[in-house]
Amino acid sequence: MTRTIFSAVLAAALMASPLQLLAPSALAQTSTPAPASDAKATKKPSAGVTAMRERQKKCGAEWKEAKAADKVEKGMKWPQYWSACNKRLKEADGKKT
Repeated sequence: MTRTIFSAVLAAALMASPLQLLAPSALAQTSTPAPASDAKATKKPSAGVTAMRERQKKCGAEWKEAKAADKVEKGMKWPQYWSACNKRLKEADGKKT
């Protein structure tokens, strides 16, 4: 009985001890996140990415309206709707220019 209790306590201590065994400097080194690069933080999206985001917002609004009005084809999911809507908006945008 004593042997079982001792082994349970020892197992619990061994599971909790790896963090305590590390030197404080090692914990400090691993716990601080690396600074984000400034290039990614200040980089602006390209015109194509901006246009795609605008189309996605328009299609999302259309999707919500169509779903609420129950006008979406049976079985159609967002990816299929987005594909068709994106193609339609790209073609309409191409005709304007």
